[in-house]
Amino acid sequence: MAANPQFLTYVDDHKDDYIKRLSDAVAIASVSGNLSYVKDVEAMGEYLVQQLTALGATVEKRGIGKHTLEGKEVDLPPVIIGQVGNDPKKKTLLVYGHYDVQPALKEDGWLYPPFELTPDPKGSGKLYGRGATDDKGPVLGWINVLEAHKNLGIELPVNLKMCFEGMEENGSVNLDKFIESEKDEFFSGVDCMCISDNYWLDTKTPCLTYGLRGINYYEIKINGPDRDLHSGVFGGTVHEPMTDLIALMSKLVTPSGEILIPGVKEMIAPLTDDEKAKFEAIHFSMSDIHGAVGGDVTISNDTVKTLMGRMRNPSLSLHGIEGAFSAPGSKTVIPCQVKGKFSIRLVPNLTVAGVTEHVVKYVKEEFAKLGSKNTCDVYLTHGGEPWIADPNHYSYRAAHKATEAVYGQTPDYTREGGSIPVTLDFANILNLNVLLLPVGRGDDGAHSTNEKIDTSNYINGTKLLGSYMYELAAISKD
Repeated sequence: MAANPQFLTYVDDHKDDYIKRLSDAVAIASVSGNLSYVKDVEAMGEYLVQQLTALGATVEKRGIGKHTLEGKEVDLPPVIIGQVGNDPKKKTLLVYGHYDVQPALKEDGWLYPPFELTPDPKGSGKLYGRGATDDKGPVLGWINVLEAHKNLGIELPVNLKMCFEGMEENGSVNLDKFIESEKDEFFSGVDCMCISDNYWLDTKTPCLTYGLRGINYYEIKINGPDRDLHSGVFGGTVHEPMTDLIALMSKLVTPSGEILIPGVKEMIAPLTDDEKAKFEAIHFSMSDIHGAVGGDVTISNDTVKTLMGRMRNPSLSLHGIEGAFSAPGSKTVIPCQVKGKFSIRLVPNLTVAGVTEHVVKYVKEEFAKLGSKNTCDVYLTHGGEPWIADPNHYSYRAAHKATEAVYGQTPDYTREGGSIPVTLDFANILNLNVLLLPVGRGDDGAHSTNEKIDTSNYINGTKLLGSYMYELAAISKD
């Protein structure tokens, strides 16, 4: 079912109103990880409540507990839940977004004040502001859709349930408990789910995302003497913790990205012909990644191998060493304790527990080979499982049709290299197919300075979300 043409025309005619709405939202500095912005996060939640209520949604603001922020216990930002329609003859769609943002200061390198939505003065259509693409623009896209239908007097083609949280940028604390507690209440009767909290792979090609890598983050701690030592006095007489740590970290991964931990590669799910075909069909050139990283430093020059290295295969990255001297100048210290930090991105069949078992066993075995009198501990600090959905599900087929209708292009089918842990919580707790339907482009700079969303993506993204509803209403579940 094609989208109602009145809806599409309305969106075009009200572009300026939608940009004003985004400007109002960006102006609320809803930074969830900073005690100074607690009231701003609450204000952003209240803004959404007011917007949704005015558009006829049934809305509730739910408290989900407390957390400690900068040493002080404060209420967690509320979860905003809303519903429009409960027609048993219609499919019920659940959508998720978050209304909190990353920190941002002008002095970090922003061209413009980060909490003032600023159009590019060169006329490119870029709208700069913290949260413009992550995730206020997409959240407001759903509100724009509701407004268009209400003002046109047109019923939504599906029943819509909404869940917006204010803690995503700070770990989505307690959201999993909230989903579990409401699975037979607010979340009951949902047919499928859509999240718009990711991005196109490039700046030209819309995509549908059906997988995310998980992550295990580890620390290796080496303890030696009970104090830092002078290398001129004690160098050559003691087992040095830093030397042990460097030796161990060099045994984790090769410069070409090969993971050296036995058992990890063997866990990877076999590549299917359908999977390979989806990677081969992605619109991607090596110049895209060269531009993104600022040079030709890729391990492979093959596009499919590069895409699979980013999306489908596990990777191990070394992140840093805690306790080592790193300031300018020369300090001849032997640190008494150091921690090495690394992570492994997980893919299907690589579980948090299974990979951790291999990591701990291997690192301890390698440490024993050093013959050091220091002590070694290796442990998981946090982990998140990988997620993959069925891209042939009717929800994806509906999104495919909507994308072709709005953009005149066949979407790429992508998997993200990063993690959105809440996706797995919704998928597993509610047993739902989850669609990741991005609004923004690959160069939007989420979490970075000068975050932006292109006006065309914001407006066409609103059309896409609405068109997806129409296609979802019409498509068979078979």
